[in-house]
Amino acid sequence: MSKHNLGWPFGRSLRLQVAIIWMATTILALAVFKFYSIGTNSAQIIMYTAIGCFLASLFGVNVIKNFGSYPGVEQFFYIIPAFCVSYGSLLAVLVFARFPYSRFVLTGSFAVSIVLYAAAHALLRRHMTLRIGVVAEGDYSSLLHASGINWLILSRPGEELSNLDAVSVDLWCDLSDEWERELASLALRGIPVYHSKHLQESLTGKVQIKQLSENNFGTLSPLRGYMNVKMAIDWVVALIALIALFPVLAIVSLAIKLDSSGQVIFRQIRIGYRGEEFWIYKFRTMTAIPEDGTTADGARNAAMTRDNDQRVTRVGKFLRHSRLDELPQLINVLRGEMSWIGPRPEAEVLSRWYENEISFYRYRHIVRPGITGWAQVHQGHVADVDQVREKLNFDFYYIKNFSLWVDIIVVARTIRTILTGFGSR
Repeated sequence: MSKHNLGWPFGRSLRLQVAIIWMATTILALAVFKFYSIGTNSAQIIMYTAIGCFLASLFGVNVIKNFGSYPGVEQFFYIIPAFCVSYGSLLAVLVFARFPYSRFVLTGSFAVSIVLYAAAHALLRRHMTLRIGVVAEGDYSSLLHASGINWLILSRPGEELSNLDAVSVDLWCDLSDEWERELASLALRGIPVYHSKHLQESLTGKVQIKQLSENNFGTLSPLRGYMNVKMAIDWVVALIALIALFPVLAIVSLAIKLDSSGQVIFRQIRIGYRGEEFWIYKFRTMTAIPEDGTTADGARNAAMTRDNDQRVTRVGKFLRHSRLDELPQLINVLRGEMSWIGPRPEAEVLSRWYENEISFYRYRHIVRPGITGWAQVHQGHVADVDQVREKLNFDFYYIKNFSLWVDIIVVARTIRTILTGFGSR
């Protein structure tokens, strides 16, 4: 990797960026020419639209490089909004100036640019290693466990830093005057200087829960405006999905009934938004094996699903692998008890147990629980307290970065999870 790489992993890969953009904006135009009968006037419109898309993509790349400076998870957030801004600006110019343009080339170039750039981003991250210096003051040791980084411990100011991509420092500790001067000089020279806590969150997609962490607006509460918009979108999409998937729901219900005795729908009390109890609905995936629910341990054991759990039926195994068992929760979304995306709600008995064992556990109820979530696409199913602590790190990262763009990433990764069965039990 190169030094001063603000747009990692595309900092100096200008030719690669141009190649990606050129592919996105010209292949579509050539496809139109090949498969449609195009007159001279239409050909000029397509050509000018392609040139505008090329410039819009270049602008989008520049936005990513300037705003997506943190490596890891956070830079990925900026891909979609950056291209939305650039192509939205192009569309505004075309509409208000009344320039004729090809809708097919414009929308196609927008979609292909995002897909190709995101794919190149993921590919290059696997084959590039950042070289980051770590100031050996304050809390820095936990950062060194992040993989995919060549860490260099900086024990004193004035060391050779020319080959570093960035420098990490705990800005909450009392730095020496020498280090403060050195860090100021590094920033003036264009070398990125990151707060170690923020850098670790970006690299891992988790927030360590030593203490409650505010979001980027300095508050523990998620953005109320987006929460209301999200709830409205959740309701509309859930209603459409419930109607469209009715045949699937009927087939699954019949399969469960033929496979084993018992109710088709499984109900359980879970803890949701603001710590309120609600009944969650799922397709039944287990046989009704009696469990000792008279003691706290027995109730917890009954609520947990373990690896190779003998209670899971044949149809239930498929439903869990494909996540089809979650479909009845569309009803919970319509009732305002759940969202499509958010921390998964825990059974009431487990949630009370975790609250007693883990500090700040209740904070995860600050947003509506989801059918899928940031923790689910990264970690999968958990049961014991240590795994729950790890899951909370993911949940708190989602809450801290609560936004449309994080939800879009969760949707994309949920599709991968459905196809691969990641984390199912």
